[in-house]
Amino acid sequence: MPRRPRNAEGGRIYHVLNRSVERLRLFESRGDYDAFERVLAEAHQQVPMRTIAYCVMPNHWHFVVWPRGDGDLSVFMKWLTGTHTTRWRVAHRTVGHGHLYQGRFKSFPIQSDKHYLTVCRYVERNALRAGLTARAERWQWGSLWRRTFGDKKAKSLLSDGPLPWPRGWRRLVNTPQSETEEQDIRRCLVRGAPFGSEGWTLKTADELGLSSTLRPRGRQFRSGKQ
Repeated sequence: MPRRPRNAEGGRIYHVLNRSVERLRLFESRGDYDAFERVLAEAHQQVPMRTIAYCVMPNHWHFVVWPRGDGDLSVFMKWLTGTHTTRWRVAHRTVGHGHLYQGRFKSFPIQSDKHYLTVCRYVERNALRAGLTARAERWQWGSLWRRTFGDKKAKSLLSDGPLPWPRGWRRLVNTPQSETEEQDIRRCLVRGAPFGSEGWTLKTADELGLSSTLRPRGRQFRSGKQ
């Protein structure tokens, strides 16, 4: 039975994540990272996508994107991961060795207010949080480096978001987030649940058919005999 397409409406902000199979190290050299970013640039030509923030890590990557049309997110990510898989297998001489990514990407919609900025901060400080760099903007394979040090061509890969970057954004990104913020984002990643205020979350979950992502996990028993 074919998988149901994701109900990703255009005009909404999404956080997107995908990991390699069995945490295989996808990016071991500068060439690996650069090759992925070339595929990313081509993906934007195939499916115009507003990419606001991203960070490429050794075995996974994060994006904050703002698709224009319904279904654009799935088409964009399918092209990106499919093309990257093919080229990575050829470059590493492992053609025919199966899947490179765990499966379809994980994603969740984000409210376009302080919650959006919280997720962008989470994404852009990912390499710093993992101990891969001393300053978030020094991690070359991410949006913060592009906006800080990139030339006009490098910056053209990025789009403006629904809100301006706050004053002192780099300082904020380099400041640790609260444990609650990080846990809330990770929970949304695991469940695919909307990230925002309580009212917005309930409304968005209902509109996108995501109400099940808000329910407690585990089997629910009714009172009385079964």
